[in-house]
Amino acid sequence: MGNIDVEKIKEKYQPGTKIRVLEMKDPFPVESGSAGVVDYVDDIGNVHCVFENSRRIAVIPGVDRFVRYSV
Repeated sequence: MGNIDVEKIKEKYQPGTKIRVLEMKDPFPVESGSAGVVDYVDDIGNVHCVFENSRRIAVIPGVDRFVRYSV
């Protein structure tokens, strides 16, 4: 994963930011294409989201693939 600049992640993925998952490496991932809204970024840079199916899970920059989007 390399060096992560947590402050840059927090700036880019502020609460309310919409994301779409392209691929998750989690053993129990949300489905590719799922949309979510950022709840918060923790102190190690994990982006915690609430997804359209009401599931709460973090995406991990540099591990999972996801993009910001607007409606």
